[in-house]
Amino acid sequence: MESLNPTREEFETLLNESFEIHDVVEGAVVKGLITAIEKDMAVIDVGLKVEGRVPLKEFGAKAKDGSLNVGDEVEVYVERIENALGEAMLSREKARREESWQRLEEKFENNEKVEGIIFNQVKGGFTVDLDGAVAFLPRSQVDIRPIRDVTPLMNNPQPFQILKMDRRRGNIVVSRRTILEENRAEQRSEIVQNLEEGQVVEGVVKNVTDYGAFVDLGGIDGLLHVTDMAWRRVNHPSEILQIGQTVKVQIIRVNQETHRISLGMKQLESDPWESIETKFPVHTRITGRITNITDYGAFVEIEPGIEGLIHVSEMSWTKKNVHPGKIVSTSQEVEVQVLEVDPAKRRISLGLKQTLENPWEGFAKQFPVGAKVSGEVKNKTEFGLFIGLEGDVDGMVHLSDLDWNRSGEEAIEDYNKGDTVDAVVLDVDIEKERISLGIKQLSGDPIGDAADSGDLRKGAVVTCEVLEVKDNGLEVKIADTDIQTFIKRSDLSRDRDEQRPERFAPGQKVDARIIQFDKKNRKVGVSIKALEIAEEKEAVAQYGSTDSGASLGDILGAALKEKSGEK
Repeated sequence: MESLNPTREEFETLLNESFEIHDVVEGAVVKGLITAIEKDMAVIDVGLKVEGRVPLKEFGAKAKDGSLNVGDEVEVYVERIENALGEAMLSREKARREESWQRLEEKFENNEKVEGIIFNQVKGGFTVDLDGAVAFLPRSQVDIRPIRDVTPLMNNPQPFQILKMDRRRGNIVVSRRTILEENRAEQRSEIVQNLEEGQVVEGVVKNVTDYGAFVDLGGIDGLLHVTDMAWRRVNHPSEILQIGQTVKVQIIRVNQETHRISLGMKQLESDPWESIETKFPVHTRITGRITNITDYGAFVEIEPGIEGLIHVSEMSWTKKNVHPGKIVSTSQEVEVQVLEVDPAKRRISLGLKQTLENPWEGFAKQFPVGAKVSGEVKNKTEFGLFIGLEGDVDGMVHLSDLDWNRSGEEAIEDYNKGDTVDAVVLDVDIEKERISLGIKQLSGDPIGDAADSGDLRKGAVVTCEVLEVKDNGLEVKIADTDIQTFIKRSDLSRDRDEQRPERFAPGQKVDARIIQFDKKNRKVGVSIKALEIAEEKEAVAQYGSTDSGASLGDILGAALKEKSGEK
């Protein structure tokens, strides 16, 4: 029977064991000795009062190939010093993980790459084994461009860059894309250094957009803008290029800092704008194809790489303020005339209407001045009527050419839009595209005709018919003519008491004397008062020379009797 009181040597041994126990703490990685291998477990002594057991699978390849033996020293993680079974709980896998964390933190601080294996897919990305430590690889960090199938990348050792580490939470975030971008940047830098402006290279079309195409030059992309694909107009790059197509291009510009490369295809061909003035001199008529229609005109391709503009003002003689799309259509073949050539600005101005007859010239040939025409009233304005004529042109009747006797404002009320009227051509101005018409000229000019015949002249006595009685005088018409005029109140009688318009009635005939006859300004003035004064002077001249002693009243009375045939 053992003594309950230990000797001095035994006590020292127990004390030393007690110190060793306190040196081994839970949550630490310690070195242990394999004391036995039982089936799938390894028995390990880490200096505690009890031993621990670790599954052989946690030792990985060593356990499989049989290189793990009794007496080997290994590092394990102490989870618990003693469990309910009286054993120490140890873990080789957690020890490996702790070792990995230490190595990874060092590499993270030094911004070094780490090697790992993608082994599983999770929500939002993938899990990566970094030699025992598990990291998260976001889907956006897998590759430079989104990839649909990640299977070929899984279970293959490859480099990663640690983006974030949090040991307390056990979180590690890594990126594969960063490594690829660094490699690509190095490749791009090397390729760009070997490229020179003006150099001709081959590439493969990688992508086609609305504004151009990206061409792979063997590790770096260059932009081939749509305007540099051909000398002619290209509406969309897909008209010329397709993805995967091999093309020969010229380096236009290289930016060594941003690695941006501008490419060109048309630069490999001769410039069609050279000697353009010789090919297409002004006034030349040529045939072309409408390539594009805008609000301000239409573009016409007159030869490959050469386009000219038909401005909207040069499209039609008569269709003004009309969208070009209502006159021509895309792909239509048209005959045009060269109006102007500017090689420096690469512009050619073309005319469509110049290839057609000027309708005002045609109208002038068919309807010279004095010719009678007929047309529909297109519009009424404050200054006259617009009449639609043959040849799709308009003529204008000014207010002053509507009626001989009435004012234009009054005469225009007789006409409505849509009425068909006859007129006389007064003038055709081809340069200003104006046609002047007259309606009153259809009938003779009563004042002009009367002046030419000599029937009417200043001082002549005429008979007038009262048309209208007004407060300030009489509207009258000279008998046997179409001339209308106005007798003012003060011209109605020599006697002031008789200067009353109400003495007269419409239809009444009165004699008057012409006191004004202006053919140029078309003015005729008549006066009853002037006739009375003239008759009085005539009577005095005829009877006033006798010595009969008769009074002025007697003379006038005798004169009136004689005029009336009385004895």
